[in-house]
Amino acid sequence: MTYKGTLDLRSAQATYDLFFFKEFHVSPGVLVYNGNNVTANASVPGGQSFTLNNTNYVSDVADPVSGTGKLAVYKAAPMLLVGFGNLVPRSRHFSTSFEIGAAYQGPPRVTLNLGGSACDSTGLFCRSISSDPTIQANVVSEQAKLNKSTSPYKFYPVLSFGVGFKF
Repeated sequence: MTYKGTLDLRSAQATYDLFFFKEFHVSPGVLVYNGNNVTANASVPGGQSFTLNNTNYVSDVADPVSGTGKLAVYKAAPMLLVGFGNLVPRSRHFSTSFEIGAAYQGPPRVTLNLGGSACDSTGLFCRSISSDPTIQANVVSEQAKLNKSTSPYKFYPVLSFGVGFKF
């Protein structure tokens, strides 16, 4: 199966800096909008084989397999950053800030939707993916395997560098 995907990295955050030593700070916060996701189009040219849930199929030449997939995370996520610097200095005109940390976005959720027709491994007995319960069960099982393989990625790394100038 061939996937062509798009990675969208869109998020907004709010943090509160707690200064402990001069410019060292800890910043608890939240990703108030976490629009980070992956969308993909899937396709299997007619006559080519593919596997769903360890079951081999052949894409129907007359109605090839195609579909979409999406990987998404929670829209809001708590975060914790540590860093150095202060973008609002009291005595200098130029300042910098560096922060590193992570946001807990929960386990990514994968959805997989396929259409077209799939044939048995000989390519003779073909049936519609959307109406065949056995193939649909294999699509659901494949989606569950994808969800299990992405479940360790619960944390989103955050790296920030800022530059400030006071007039």
